[in-house]
Amino acid sequence: MTFEDLYKSLDYVNHSREKRQEMADLVMCNPSLIGTLLVIAAEVKNPISSKACWVVEFAAKKNLNTIFPYLNEFTELQPKLILDSSIRPIAKINEFLINAYFSKTVNEAQEQLSEIHLERIATAAFDWLISDVKVATKAYSMSCLLLLSKKYDWISPELRLVLEQNYGSGSAAYKARARMVLAKLK
Repeated sequence: MTFEDLYKSLDYVNHSREKRQEMADLVMCNPSLIGTLLVIAAEVKNPISSKACWVVEFAAKKNLNTIFPYLNEFTELQPKLILDSSIRPIAKINEFLINAYFSKTVNEAQEQLSEIHLERIATAAFDWLISDVKVATKAYSMSCLLLLSKKYDWISPELRLVLEQNYGSGSAAYKARARMVLAKLK
């Protein structure tokens, strides 16, 4: 499938799980399309970039290993994202990656995620936590940072400070996740 074909196919993807799953199934048959989707996702002002991110999320949910050859591009993309509809699926993939990395079961993520990747994910998570993004992104970021605090001592005090500062102005969902994270940080 050419870049143009993939780009046109994304026009037919919408918010429905069915359409996103169809596209993810196509990607699963040709995992090299992840790289192309990340190139499209890098068109950060173009709404089609969000559709590319949705498909990458569905593919990663189905088989996290599909993203491993593209971890550099994936983590380099994160600070450039500006659309909420692109940021949320990328934050969700970060949560998949970090959960796998800290799993007690030996897995590929523990081999593939480098210090640089982990640091980029932590940086993006903090950026999203203090930015005006939707609560789902903030919740995924809190979960990632909580786990990353096991590896990086500096994260716990910073995370606690951010959560406590933003608690009063947070939504009910934000407050619920923040309470859970703060309890685990103690």
